[in-house]
Formats: sequence, structure tokens, C-alpha cells
Amino acid sequence: MAEFMTETEQRSTAVPHPGTAVGPRHRQGRQGERGERADNTLGPGGTADSVFGPGEGADSAFGPGEGAEGQEAAALLERTKALAGPGLRAAVESLPDSMRRIALYHFGWQHADGSPAAGNGGKAIRPALVLAAAAALGGPAARTAAVPAAVAVELVHNFTLLHDDVMDRDTSRQHRPTAWTVFGATDAILAGDALLALALRLLAEDPHPAGGPAVARLATCVVELCAGEHTDTDLEHRAPDEVTLDEVLAMAEAKTGALLGCACALGALYAGAGPQEVAALDGFGRQAGLAFQLIDDVIGIWGDSRRTGKPAGADLAARKKSLPVAAALASGTEAAAELAELYAKPYIAGDADGIARTALAVDRAGGRDWAQAEAADRMAHAMQELARAVPDPEAAGGLLALAEFVTRRSS
Repeated sequence: MAEFMTETEQRSTAVPHPGTAVGPRHRQGRQGERGERADNTLGPGGTADSVFGPGEGADSAFGPGEGAEGQEAAALLERTKALAGPGLRAAVESLPDSMRRIALYHFGWQHADGSPAAGNGGKAIRPALVLAAAAALGGPAARTAAVPAAVAVELVHNFTLLHDDVMDRDTSRQHRPTAWTVFGATDAILAGDALLALALRLLAEDPHPAGGPAVARLATCVVELCAGEHTDTDLEHRAPDEVTLDEVLAMAEAKTGALLGCACALGALYAGAGPQEVAALDGFGRQAGLAFQLIDDVIGIWGDSRRTGKPAGADLAARKKSLPVAAALASGTEAAAELAELYAKPYIAGDADGIARTALAVDRAGGRDWAQAEAADRMAHAMQELARAVPDPEAAGGLLALAEFVTRRSS
């Protein structure tokens, strides 16, 4: 909600590196330098900007001052697009006509009338985690073998986006009308279902020895995602004083952390890793996913809609118990009481002043500061899990770069 804040109130939504002091907490920094520094092996054609779909936003989360860390993450994401993009497009193209046109629109490859669109290039974080995890434990050969898993994870992610937009009644994503507003809710839901089926079929048909365990793990993850989504919608209908912060954290882990953890675990499976390494990388992804969700929730309240491509304050208008809101409500402050009173009243369409007051109450109650500090804590836990699976900092370089990406982004 940057447009509703004064210049003195505005602050960065990027979480400091775990080695930076955040409020009362301090985190030890990384040891060693990352390897595979800014590898620009993007495959034929260099980049693949139009290959990935809407994701979390097309704008780079890294400003000019982010240096090598941002460059390394950008290179990893672009390589992911080049490696996994053709398989993703081929999977979508295999759908029946009725669902293919919806999926092609959702991914940004076609306009609503079926004419070609350039696409704006999503960040491809989840498939990048699959490939980075495989490379960390098995080298380039494992990364290549894990491409089907990377495609499957991105298909599942977009299945959730199509469904989320319907359930949340979101009308725009990445500066375009959402698929359900163009094709109808029923068709958008069916297209999402088809993407999920494609993901599972892709792994089930993969002759790689990891294909079977991978499809089982991904299916289990989807069940967890659905449970998390159910909790999220249930929380919307409960009074502010009936929601605990622990409940919201558990919901966020299921909705966001589960798929990032699964992505890392699939990469480990395709590298032939043992159960301990797979579990540790799942833990790494889950903790990084929680950090990701914390920052996403901060951006959802105070981010600039011109960068995010989503309506400003939509979560506040829907009275969502996002993580900053839950922390603010639990603070026991006067601002918390004001926030609870605001949340008890239904949002009136177009009430920008009401959204501004609500955002300010969350801030005054400590919701934003808590979310940023908690994100740094989660990243510290993520690094501990990563060190268990990949003790060599050089081999873990790609995963470290991507983890930093999710907590330094601003859109």
C-alpha cells in the first residue's frame, strides 16, 4: 500500500540477509563463497523470457545495488526457463482445445482471442529449486534428468494459481484479467485440474528411477496444499480473536512452504540422494517458503500494485488473516484492538481510506516488523537444513542464491 503511505512511513519490504540485525534478533551470516557463480548457460537462444507464466511477478526483485547475488539468481532463473520451458509449453499444448486456450492465456502466451502474446516471464522459482537441488547433489547430469520434475512442479504451481484466483475472486494477475474473469470460473477450475493431471502424468511416465517416488511425493504435497487452502478460507470467516498466530503459520507452511519443500526434495530424488538428504532439502524449501510467504504478505499490504500486478490491499479488503495481520492481532496493543474492530466490519468497495487505516493499524501493532524479523529467522533455519544436505557451500550456491531471491524481492 505504498500509495497510501507518507514518504517517512515507507520502508523496504526486502528482508535483510540472515547475517543482518533485524529488530531484537541477530543472525549469523553465511560462511564461504557460493560456487557456480552467475553461470549463464541458458541453452539455445540465450534467454526464454516468454516461456514461463504469471508467477509472482515479472519485474526483477533486485535493484542495481544487489550485485552478484542478484545476478546469480537471475542467471539460474533464466537457465531454468531455457531448460524447462519447452517441456512446459509442450505439456500445455497437449491439452484439449477447450482447456488449452485457457491455459495458454493464463501463462501469458495468448490473448483472450487466441492471438499470440509475448508473455511477461514469471520468475520460475519452484522449477529453479528442483534443478538447483539436483545439481547440488548430483551435478549437471542430475540437473538435466530432473527437468520433467521441474516442469511438473511449475504445472502444479499454476494449478494453484488458477484455483486461488477463483476462490479469492481476484480480477487481475500480472496486469491482465485473471482467467476466470475471461473464461468463467468453471472453465478456469477445469483448466487448473488439467494442469495438475498433466504434472502427475509427466512424472508417472518418466522412465527415470525417481519418477515413481516423485509422483507420490508430489501428490502428497498437493493434498497438503489443499488442506492449507481450506484452512486459509476458513480463517476468513472466523472472528479476529478466534485466530491464533500458530494456526496461520501452519497454514502458510502448507500453502507455500510445502511446494517449495517438495521442489527441493524432487531435485534430491533425481540426484539419487538418500532419505536424510531428501528430508533436509524438503526442510530447507519449507523454511524458505515460509520466508517467501512472509514477504509476500508484506508486499500484499504495502507493495506497489504497479510492480506486483495485483490490486493494492486485496488481502486486507478480503479480511484475510495473513501473517502480518495475525501477528498484529496477537500483539495486545491498542493498534491491535483497532485492527480487530476494522476487520470485524465488511469492506466497502472503493474504500481506499479504510484500506489505508487498516494497513496503518497492522504496522502500528508491529505486524510488518514481526514479519520481516520472522522471515530472517526462517531463512536462518533454512540455511541449517541446507547445510545438513549439502555441507559444501560451493555446491549449495544455487540454492543459496534462490533462497536469498525470495526474501530480497519487492514484487
